[in-house]
Amino acid sequence: MSIALAWLQSLGIFASAWLLWKVIRGYYASSTLDKVPGPTPKSLWKGETIRHFVSRQAHCLPGNFPEMFHLDAWDFYRDLTQSYGPVVKLHGLFGQKLLYVFDPTALHNIVLKEQHIYEEVSWFLKTNMLLFGCGLLSTSGDHHRKQRKMLNPVFSISHMREMIPIFYDVTHRLEAAISARVEDGPQELDILKWLGRTALELIGQGGLGYSFDPLIADVPDDLGDAHKALGPKLARLMIYQLVLPYVIDMGPPALRRRLLDWFPDARVREVKKIVYTIYDRSKQIYLEKKAALARGDEAVQHQIAYGKDIMSILMKANLNAAEADRMEDEELVGQMSTLVSAATDTTSNALSRIMLVIAENQDAQERLRAEIREALNGEHDLPYDKLMRLPYLDAVCRETLRLYPPAPLMFREAREDVIMPLSEPIQATDGRMMTEILVPKGTYIQIGIQGSNWNKTVWGEDALEWKPERWLSPLPPAVEQAKIPGVYSNQMTFMGGSRACIGFSFAQMEMKVILSVLLTSFRFELPKQRVVWNNAVVSYPTMGKNGLRSQMLLKISPLGS
Repeated sequence: MSIALAWLQSLGIFASAWLLWKVIRGYYASSTLDKVPGPTPKSLWKGETIRHFVSRQAHCLPGNFPEMFHLDAWDFYRDLTQSYGPVVKLHGLFGQKLLYVFDPTALHNIVLKEQHIYEEVSWFLKTNMLLFGCGLLSTSGDHHRKQRKMLNPVFSISHMREMIPIFYDVTHRLEAAISARVEDGPQELDILKWLGRTALELIGQGGLGYSFDPLIADVPDDLGDAHKALGPKLARLMIYQLVLPYVIDMGPPALRRRLLDWFPDARVREVKKIVYTIYDRSKQIYLEKKAALARGDEAVQHQIAYGKDIMSILMKANLNAAEADRMEDEELVGQMSTLVSAATDTTSNALSRIMLVIAENQDAQERLRAEIREALNGEHDLPYDKLMRLPYLDAVCRETLRLYPPAPLMFREAREDVIMPLSEPIQATDGRMMTEILVPKGTYIQIGIQGSNWNKTVWGEDALEWKPERWLSPLPPAVEQAKIPGVYSNQMTFMGGSRACIGFSFAQMEMKVILSVLLTSFRFELPKQRVVWNNAVVSYPTMGKNGLRSQMLLKISPLGS
């Protein structure tokens, strides 16, 4: 116990020195960013105690953090993207300068041309390393490129075509589960819960060759339950990520684990338990798959997904790869945990937003339903190519993802001093025009996903309106001319470059399969209580402004045969 107390005392001294250094550096060091326009920062500390600082999180963060991370930050980002230029100065902890960037040329440099300079922020990498192990979200540089090279082929269009029967099978189980609950008439159901369960089962079967949830019955699964619990738990612990890079390497791993057991915040101890459950069960599944591969193709055929799941194909490719390109067992286990986490909340929450929008726009819902029924023409399910080419379904998905990106908080960190070019000059605070910005080493960059997607200069004066029809005719010439570096539909929703969302084609297919099945069986309407969306790493809905848990009710009615 005395050793632990000594470490805690050392940690306290270190933290105090670090905070003092950040204050002095932030307020007295000159910065080349001072001339960039931006909103006024909030007060440095607001007088809260450390205890309130930790428990209330974004509400007491200094600088512009209260607005950036507030659950109801939509007006702040709307003002940020419409009232300032395409590069905006923000203020972080203790006077630290940040840039919110949605200038297309600057984004091209950040995510493509000079992405080796603008790396993921250290707290993001280290947090993901702690949570999921050595997966795609926790590596950088050559290590990340090696992993990406191995993973890219398993997310190809040809592989998606092979997986679509799995998607339909799971989605029809969802359809049956909802039907059983509305067979006596319309009901308000938590569609977010059902879509979350479905997304988890889809990545389970399609990604791991593992079934988490039969959907038609409530069967507990410790790995599935752990993944469901992780996101909401982490959303309440954001503040710890800011100091994580400075303490993660202190002392041996065994001591750090013991300190977590003694940590005074019970929420941290709960997350630790969840993380170890995910790791232990993922490793068990991996070893079972590895043993099946060793026994040969016949053993693989008896697994869920018949060996066509992402991990089975990845493991085969890894065995046949050159030794220099091969991933270690721990890396493969890390990929499993990363895939499941990244593919569950993001996709289910994005799909929930689409469901809400078409509940608000009944004409659009009817048009979608008619398009799907006409394409089916008596068939049970649509084949991959026919489904993916339905024009109005595609337009609804593209427009909703443009206007409501599900993961809006993405950051980069300049690893050296660098010149950031701009596509158009911005007016500095002293009245001069700036055509480029010197970004000092260590500057945080918030990727302006919303700013880029809402940019009226690019998308037109109706950029803040939901208009799926914009995708049914040629887009404004400015969209093509901007050369936005996103991997999807001239948007930044799925990012771009080597750190773009590797599973965006998986997510698209998932959303379209589910919509094509549910819209031909049910009508979706708004519930009695208002749905409120909350700003977070993955935005999520609650019922009412002060909702305590992720939830989205919709009135669901069965359609006649």
